[in-house]
Amino acid sequence: MSHPPRHLRALAVALALVAAAADADPLRRFALVAGNDQGGADTRPLRFARDDARKMHALLLRLGGVTPADAKLLLNEDARDFLAALAELEQRARAARARGERTALFVYYSGHAKDGALRLGDTRLGFDDLKRRLAEAPSDIRIAILDSCRSGALTRTKGARRAPAFDIDSGAGRDARGLVILTSSAADEDSQESDALAGSFFSHHLASGLLGDADRSGDGRVTLFEAYSHAYARTVADTAASSAGPQHPTFSYDLAGNGDLVMTDLRASGGGLVVPGTAPVGTYYFVDLGGLVVAELVKAADVERRVALAPGTYRVKRRLPDRLRVGEVEVRRGQQAVLHEARLQDAPFSDDPVKGVPRRDGAWWTLGLAGGVQSYFDAPTRDALFLSVGMVGAEAQLHDYFRRDWVWGLDVALGSRRAVLMLPTLTGPAYRYAMTSVGTSLTSEWPLGRVAPFLGARMAWLHMRRDFEDEALPDQTFAMFSPGLVAGVRWNPLSRLHLTARARTHYLLYNVDAERSLGFWELGALVTYQP
Repeated sequence: MSHPPRHLRALAVALALVAAAADADPLRRFALVAGNDQGGADTRPLRFARDDARKMHALLLRLGGVTPADAKLLLNEDARDFLAALAELEQRARAARARGERTALFVYYSGHAKDGALRLGDTRLGFDDLKRRLAEAPSDIRIAILDSCRSGALTRTKGARRAPAFDIDSGAGRDARGLVILTSSAADEDSQESDALAGSFFSHHLASGLLGDADRSGDGRVTLFEAYSHAYARTVADTAASSAGPQHPTFSYDLAGNGDLVMTDLRASGGGLVVPGTAPVGTYYFVDLGGLVVAELVKAADVERRVALAPGTYRVKRRLPDRLRVGEVEVRRGQQAVLHEARLQDAPFSDDPVKGVPRRDGAWWTLGLAGGVQSYFDAPTRDALFLSVGMVGAEAQLHDYFRRDWVWGLDVALGSRRAVLMLPTLTGPAYRYAMTSVGTSLTSEWPLGRVAPFLGARMAWLHMRRDFEDEALPDQTFAMFSPGLVAGVRWNPLSRLHLTARARTHYLLYNVDAERSLGFWELGALVTYQP
């Protein structure tokens, strides 16, 4: 895409000012990253907003100069949580400025937007309120990146542009100060997601650019201008033939001083992957073992390119007119791997690794404690055979591994109580009844903001025991596998704390004296923490 001459002159000024700013005092960087798949009752859930947020958060920590203490990651949180996290970062930035530090605040949001507001679950955050808050934030530089439908309305009041260029204030000072807003789409456009990329077009290309594809100068740093220009061009190209039509990112640029800012330093990790200048020209795709297209890289003739991949093993693809060139490369921590053409082999299009296969990169664990009660439906059974008993236990859950919003759980619980045996032929012996339950479950959740109802299946191994106080009476045990169903609702009042209320119903075949079909229910509560 060609640019008017004044935009080329502006770009030259921006890059010159970036070089002049290289010796300036380093910025203390703060980042608020939020992803929300839910936008309220009148919207359809998104598939990849939380994943886009996780990727951006990890990228800023690894390459963007943001420390974990200065970053906040919010997943499916509401507007109150968003503003509370922003206030905390503003307070930290204010304290840093009081110590003489220069500061930058990054705000990234992926999710729904509609009717002039971000839609965080059932809550709203107006564009005007957000823009006012960012304009008044106590940081030298504020950068907002919004990946949502019709987000261009946020830049419209300043004259949103659909071209990847910035105007530079020629009278500005040496140090940049001000507000930059980048949006994924214009005010009248939808932002689109891609199953093959397992993310939104804009966030994917922005992240890929920040990993190195946007570093056209080859200096090992990706600036704000480079990142936006790259994301703009690739987003428009990839959505041009879509049913929704081309998607045009926009920007509002109101900086005084240095006209650009280094977003990521590709040398910060000390590792990554080098595509040598002798490698064939073309677009290289890097796919992790979970099937996610982590990055793309456009290779020109006789030009060495570098992509700052995280440590791991990746499949590499380059597409030719009649076939693929595919291979595998391992990136080790602190080392630079080199992609040699000899590592790639010809393969048919049917072996394309970029197919939107189920993802595993976004999987996460929770660990917790549970309490509840177990009781059988049949009254004689719960009075004389298997007693109603309170249970306490522990549980581990793996989220989003097999499929998005699926949860695989492993649980163990114990319960006991003292009772007196009551039979028609025998009355009076006291005993201790003990129950041990070990189970595994697979449930599907339907996140609705901070609340997620769920439903699924469970298989448990039950061990029941009666220990009589009278040593003349033999102790009794019974063990059996028991299938069941589980349903409930999970609530996360804090970002990493989850409270769950659930009900289970199970079937048990008792076959000691006669085959009897027994059913029991469990009601319980679970407190879990996400490490």
